[in-house]
Amino acid sequence: MATTSAGSERRGEILAMLRELLAEGRDEDVLALVGQLVARNSELERRLFGHGKKNEGVPETQLKFWMDQCAVEAGSDENGMDPEVAVANQKLRDASGIDKAGATSGQSASRRKRQPSLRRPVPPSLPRRENLLKVPLAERRCPKCGAERTCIGHDTTEVVELVPAQIIVRVDKREKLGCENCEKEIVRAPPGDKVVAGGRLGTRLVGTLLVDKYDDGLPLHRQKARFERMGLKLPVSTLADQVMWATDLLRPLWRVAVMQALAAQVMHLDGTGLPVLDRDAVGGKRLGTLWGYVGDQVVAAYLFASTGKKVGQKPGELGPEDMLKLRKGFTVADASGLFDASFERDDLIECGCNMHGRRYFTKALDAGDARAALPLAAYKKLYEVEETARDMTPAARWALRQAESKPVWQELCAWCETYKPREPPASKLGEAIRYFTNNQVALGRFLENGVIPMDNGIVERLHVRAALTRKNYLFAGSDAGGERAAIAYTILGSCRLAGVDPVAYLADVLPRLARRIRIVDVATLMPTRWRAAREAAQDVDVSPPPTAVPAAAQAVATN
Repeated sequence: MATTSAGSERRGEILAMLRELLAEGRDEDVLALVGQLVARNSELERRLFGHGKKNEGVPETQLKFWMDQCAVEAGSDENGMDPEVAVANQKLRDASGIDKAGATSGQSASRRKRQPSLRRPVPPSLPRRENLLKVPLAERRCPKCGAERTCIGHDTTEVVELVPAQIIVRVDKREKLGCENCEKEIVRAPPGDKVVAGGRLGTRLVGTLLVDKYDDGLPLHRQKARFERMGLKLPVSTLADQVMWATDLLRPLWRVAVMQALAAQVMHLDGTGLPVLDRDAVGGKRLGTLWGYVGDQVVAAYLFASTGKKVGQKPGELGPEDMLKLRKGFTVADASGLFDASFERDDLIECGCNMHGRRYFTKALDAGDARAALPLAAYKKLYEVEETARDMTPAARWALRQAESKPVWQELCAWCETYKPREPPASKLGEAIRYFTNNQVALGRFLENGVIPMDNGIVERLHVRAALTRKNYLFAGSDAGGERAAIAYTILGSCRLAGVDPVAYLADVLPRLARRIRIVDVATLMPTRWRAAREAAQDVDVSPPPTAVPAAAQAVATN
């Protein structure tokens, strides 16, 4: 109530000031005050609608507000809006369907996401342990007759609790068998699973080291402190050695992941930085690059380069241009000049990232340009169609895109062409339009085939793990450490795409690799195949194995 009263008093003061100025005939002062109020109101609207967003999406109500604001500003212009621009605005607004009841179409209204319940049911897969709570002894007798009351049932409530992790010592006792008759040859049971012969740490513990560092962002120094709290003192050097040995064992799987990404029908490509210690560099560090690749949304592969994105790779390193030389088919990437020469080939088809295209219009809207709401409304419609088509077959997805997405895309292209000669290239909206029109063919490639995604989001989402974890461990200690990080991110990223528990996966796969495995059998240990084998053992339907690797892609295995 105090806030409301203060606001009313403030408005009363302003109104009284306006009346006083009008009574005195001070029209210029009135206009100046009104101008200040309008500017302040615009600033508050910009803050309300342009900040605090969790993602690049703009809610429908905000888009409508900005489009209406754009129409009001155009109507107040003395010269009026250019008729061609007005027509383009109206066509794009109609194509976006933002003014229709229920957002866009009946389909999109039915698939609109509901706010999830804040109190979700406890998963039935979690183990249950009964905790019997008895009535206190003083209350067990009947207050009327004094007899001992008997149990007639229980009120049951489920409470989620945490059982702390525990470090144990696994005592491996290898059975020995001998012949009592001839006492000739003794046979022993195979040794227990370990990452390295003679080592003292089990495979699940080593798998946890990798997952905690490269997936959960817990550096080895913090893991050392956690182990000490659990009763085990281990030097950081020992933990680092285990990470080194584990990633060395995983190297064959990393090579298979790279080959499978190259052989995929659709490959995604993007890079993110990784600082590396270097005594000879300014500040003692230089920026390397983790180049991420995703094949058919089922396998992830990272390659480390000791140089930045805009610098050529050193001899022996595989950069994006080297990878693209081994690649044919649909390849999704942002509009970086690094890839221009590679995409000049007819057999390498460039597919653009519409997240980047939308991002530029979002920046223009955040800068206060209401006109950017129109292309953002179009993008909202396009992504709603993609959400509907998520689980469709490629043929059905293509048909839906042709019916619902193509008309919106055509109007978006026409809108950008209308504005392009009228908008200064240096403005935020001009920059967005220039990016869109310069890359229009690649950005619209998703309309040509149902297997082509609309953006490069899958690899950018994988980069989130690299970005979060490197903020904690800060840098790789050397180029060799950067390469080990690439191997770890490859395996953990593939586990994420396959929906596999990485600790369980590593605990099972590392000892198999330590016992040595035939090269032809390595692919069966990839997360997708590993999960399929597990599900098949449980009589669960599984998806077909990944696409076979062509001979041309085998070249990367020797690098």
